[in-house]
Amino acid sequence: MEPKVICVLLVVFSLALSTQAQGQAETCTMDPKQRTNCGFPGVTPSQCAERGCCFDSTIPNYPWCFFPLKINDNVPEEECVF
Repeated sequence: MEPKVICVLLVVFSLALSTQAQGQAETCTMDPKQRTNCGFPGVTPSQCAERGCCFDSTIPNYPWCFFPLKINDNVPEEECVF
């Protein structure tokens, strides 16, 4: 294979692995419809945090204790140098 082809394959492979290895960042900012319940009736903010979840009681009829939304980290592109 030509060096450029090998380089491109290595970059693609390393990006795929680094995304999996780094995991994903999490955020509590999401549309209420995206919330997945992480608590139980009467859960307190501290109990919710102990579970590693988000707490927001300002929106009625949606879970107040909910799992954070996973987002992809920004992975810098690698360059091949010959």
